[in-house]
Amino acid sequence: MLECRQIDSQSTEAALLFKREQLVYDIRNLAYVEGDIMPEDQRHERHTVQDIGEAGNIDRVTRVLDLAHSECVEWLYPFTKREICNDCIDDSLTEREVYGIYLTVPRDFSQTTLNAIENLVHEYLVCSVLADWLSIANPKKAGVWKEKMEELKTAIKNKPRLRRGRLRIVKHPF
Repeated sequence: MLECRQIDSQSTEAALLFKREQLVYDIRNLAYVEGDIMPEDQRHERHTVQDIGEAGNIDRVTRVLDLAHSECVEWLYPFTKREICNDCIDDSLTEREVYGIYLTVPRDFSQTTLNAIENLVHEYLVCSVLADWLSIANPKKAGVWKEKMEELKTAIKNKPRLRRGRLRIVKHPF
């Protein structure tokens, strides 16, 4: 989900909001598929892969989502820089309903770029959890998800830097 508001004549604040419910839904679906394609003789491993969203296991999902979210915020640093508002941070496990990324972008920043970043970050969050979980439950498949993570990481870091303003084509008289 994307929300925007104008800050001043030069800047707009865009909020990329990722609902935990949607992220966990995608994670559980993909884990189910990963388990379902496992050979019949690996019933126990299949069960472990598919139980990613069950009680106890969901705590690991939360920790990895928190980590992946903070990585994405950091990669988008020029646009996400914020003053310190809380000088006391602890490691309490808290299930957020929404993971937000708040960007301050130039007024002429492309809406399509924001949409692409939103989709890339969503996929990165999902892939991060699956890569972590499969490194425990089915290490042979973890590499596939880590590779996807790296591709998404590169895309997230590069997407906003491709074009910062309007593209102007200069007309030549010849």
